[in-house]
Amino acid sequence: MAVKTTVNSGFELIKQLLEWAKIKMRQETLFCTIDVMDLYTMVPQTEGVLSLKKMLDHLKLKRINGLKIETIIRLSRFVMKNNYFSYDGQYYHQIRGGAMGSPVTLTIANCYMFFYEQQIIKQIHNSGGLYF
Repeated sequence: MAVKTTVNSGFELIKQLLEWAKIKMRQETLFCTIDVMDLYTMVPQTEGVLSLKKMLDHLKLKRINGLKIETIIRLSRFVMKNNYFSYDGQYYHQIRGGAMGSPVTLTIANCYMFFYEQQIIKQIHNSGGLYF
């Protein structure tokens, strides 16, 4: 789903910019980037899991590898709400975001940002802009 807004290499970025510039580049064109600092730990847990559910619903999936979508959502919620780690001999419960490097956190963060970006993409495309 995010293929239209994802660039996998610098070469691909240059190629897309050159194609876009042939038709739409103007002197007042602005370029900007978005960097979400500490994304994994900043994605709200509840909203993150809801965005995963929204993505799976959007894709019209009923099961993944034999697991029902409801089961995947429950397990994802459990993982996000039950992140514990130790630091300097003390144990902590992570109450915001998810664990760095966790495949579940990666997937949830990607879904969350996908739906967040849709609002931005709509505005940019309506003004003749390019977003990726």
